[in-house]
Amino acid sequence: MNETPAPGPPGDRTGPGRAVVVGGSLAGMLAAAALAGRADEITVVERDTLPRHPQPRRGLPQAAHVHLFMPGGVQAMERLLPGVTERLEERGARRLAMPTDMLVQSPQGWFPRWPQTHRILLCSRDLLDQVVRRELARQHPHVTVLDGAEALGPTGDARHLTGLRVRTAGGERSLGADLVVDACGRGSRAPAWLAGLGAAVPRETRLDTGLVYATRCYRAPEGTEPFPVVFVQADPRSGVPGRGAVLEPVEGGRWLVTLSGTRGGEPTADPDAFVDFARSLRHPVVGDLIAGAEPLTGVVVTRTTANRRRYFERLSGWPEGFVVVGDAVAAYNPVYGHGMAVAAQSAAALGDTVSAWGLHAPGTARRAQRAVARHASAAWDLAVGQDVFYPGATGRRPTVRERLAARFVDRLMYTATGSGETARAVNDVMTLEKPPASLLRPRVLAAALRGPRAPAPPGPPLTARERAAARLTPGPRSAA
Repeated sequence: MNETPAPGPPGDRTGPGRAVVVGGSLAGMLAAAALAGRADEITVVERDTLPRHPQPRRGLPQAAHVHLFMPGGVQAMERLLPGVTERLEERGARRLAMPTDMLVQSPQGWFPRWPQTHRILLCSRDLLDQVVRRELARQHPHVTVLDGAEALGPTGDARHLTGLRVRTAGGERSLGADLVVDACGRGSRAPAWLAGLGAAVPRETRLDTGLVYATRCYRAPEGTEPFPVVFVQADPRSGVPGRGAVLEPVEGGRWLVTLSGTRGGEPTADPDAFVDFARSLRHPVVGDLIAGAEPLTGVVVTRTTANRRRYFERLSGWPEGFVVVGDAVAAYNPVYGHGMAVAAQSAAALGDTVSAWGLHAPGTARRAQRAVARHASAAWDLAVGQDVFYPGATGRRPTVRERLAARFVDRLMYTATGSGETARAVNDVMTLEKPPASLLRPRVLAAALRGPRAPAPPGPPLTARERAAARLTPGPRSAA
């Protein structure tokens, strides 16, 4: 077992430093990138055998579904791995102009295709993770990835972690570390690890709408590249189960289509029911778009979608040398597209804290945990503030404050259907580039009071070329 170096002053980065990151998905790889240059040795421990090419793996079942990488997260990822976005684009990823190239039906109506204010990254999750792994290895060759290894638990005590016990094909061993980062996602055992050390266990909050995700991949019709993202949103306050759909163009000339439904309105794995479900939504455009498209896969269903928040940052006596990031801190209803962005922002916050205070300074881990929590909390409030209104949501009922906030958000969204300035302010928050408090600026409040300057589009604002290329097949209500 390595001996923990003596603590140094804030900013001290002298002496040997070792870090172990548990989890080899996006959160873990970006955490390793954030620690590169701040620790001499970094080991990423991953239970799966990581594929060399973009392909599914057992430990990431949600990879089959639509993933929209919000600008706030893309910016953090690019800061940690400069040039990674360009590498992704070389492999077929696309930087989509938002809202110009997005067709969104909100509960208040269709949004116009306003001039670009943000850029979302579109690609399959398999490609994203593979390119991030490759860039991490290229830019930071001193980072070691130990895959096919099970993390058994930390070494040390309630005051100070000293490493991690792992099991590989060769048996069990301990990895000494000055910092252990848990990036294990929803499957994190951090509370059990803390309890096993005799440390306090965090309070946990859970809100479950019963959301089910069902995804199928299609061959994009010839001539539809590029094509906008199409998003039919659910209405949390309609009094009926929330049902929606997203069509995302990804690399390889494919369309990923994800259907979603909360408790009582869930999609199924039946491929024969997929188009009918999409056509039964508030608008049938997604169903009409895919009715004549060639399916490339069956239907993949995921039910692990509950919102869950663990308040590690509020514990007293937080152990030195331990930080939890990503979905292990807060996991969100995936329909909001915030999980990857928060993971990237949390990794950047971890790196900034270690850079400012030093790997060995007393309190660095606690400071990093609080910095991570700030990013997690913003996305948590956005998700729970909507999901708490769905019928059958379990966990708690809406508070008076949430009801008032929801009415304000409804007014903002209604205004955004006919005000580009308001749409930009809303998108600043939804893409995690600005905090929710930015919506309280006088100009935004005044716009909300005034309301939309123009009526919302009567239907999805597809161009004539897009309609022709997609060869829309009319449904119960025409997408035209």
